[in-house]
Amino acid sequence: MTSLIGRRELIVVLGGAVAGWPFTARGQDSGRMYRLGILSPAPRESPPVMAFFDELRRHGFVEGENLTVIVGGFRNIEDHVAERAATLVNAEPDVIVAGPEPPLYALESLTHTVPLVGMVEDMVAAKLVQSLARPGGNITGISLLSPELDGKRQEILIETVPAVRRIAAMADAKVTSPEHIQTLQQGARSRGVDVLFFGMKLPEDIASAMDAAKAAGAEALNFLASPLFSLPGTPGNRIVMERIATVRLPAIFQWPETAEAGALLAYGPRYIETYRERARMVVKILRGAKPADIPVQQPTRFELVVNLKAAKAIGYEVPNAIMLRADKVIDEPEVNIDRF
Repeated sequence: MTSLIGRRELIVVLGGAVAGWPFTARGQDSGRMYRLGILSPAPRESPPVMAFFDELRRHGFVEGENLTVIVGGFRNIEDHVAERAATLVNAEPDVIVAGPEPPLYALESLTHTVPLVGMVEDMVAAKLVQSLARPGGNITGISLLSPELDGKRQEILIETVPAVRRIAAMADAKVTSPEHIQTLQQGARSRGVDVLFFGMKLPEDIASAMDAAKAAGAEALNFLASPLFSLPGTPGNRIVMERIATVRLPAIFQWPETAEAGALLAYGPRYIETYRERARMVVKILRGAKPADIPVQQPTRFELVVNLKAAKAIGYEVPNAIMLRADKVIDEPEVNIDRF
C-alpha cells in the first residue's frame, strides 16, 4: 500500500512538472519549420524587434532552427506597402505580424485566412476587429488606447507649461479623425487653452508644419500617436528632433523610448513591450489558437519620462510637480536612436 501511494504521489508531481515545462517540450510539431511574416516600420536590428525574437525564443521558436522569417518586411511604413503585403501573403506564412494601419489594411484586403497580429491606435475604430474580447476574424493584436492617451499627454503638456494658451496638435492626417481633434480641443478649452491642428502625411511635411505651428503662436507641441514622427530613429522622428532645436518649443510624444532618445517628454506604454506582447500572441497562434479566439490586448502600464538634457537644449525649466510625477528623469541620452 505504501508503494502504491508513493507512486500516485510521484505521478501527481510529474504531472505538475510537465504542465510547467517550457514550450520547447510540448505544444509544437517536432521537425516542423514555421514561417513568419513581418511588415513593420522598425529595423530588423532594433531593440523592439530583438525583444520580439527573444520572446519567441523563450517559448521555443528559434529563427534558423524551427522558424523561418520571410525577408523584406522591416523598415516599412508605406513604401510599396501593397507589393510587400502581397509578397508576404504569397509566401504562405503561418502568421504575419504587422502595423500600423496601412500595412494591416493592405494585408486585410489580401487574405481572410492567414492569421494577422497587428498593432494600431484603435482596433475597433479602425474596423479591423468586431470587438476587443472577440476579434471574430483572422486579425488580433494590440489596440494602443491612442485617442485616450493623446488626451492624457495633452493634460501633461498643459501642466508642464502652466502659462500655455495655445497648443499645436501635430497629427498624422492619414489616421487622425476630425472627431479626435475636436475632443482634444474641447478638453483643452475647459482649461483655457486653444488647440491648433496641423496635419501631415509624409516626413517631408513635418518641418514646415512645425514652422507653421510656431508662426501661429503655438507655445507647445503635442505629437499625436503615429509612427510618422514618434518612433525613434525613423526619418520623420529625426526631422522632428532636428526642428525642435529651431522652434525651441516643449513637446510630448507617444513612447517613453522617444524621451530617452532625446525628446523632452513622453507618456505611454513601452514600445519594446508591445513587441514582446505580440510575440506571445504569435506563440499562441503557432500552437494552434485562432486569432478570432485571442482577445485584443490593451496596454496596462504607462510611463512618464522627462529628459532634462532636452529641456536645457530649448532653454526650458520643467516644473517640479512634473519631475515628481515622472517615472523616470534623465539628464543624458540613454538610447542611440540609430539603433531603432
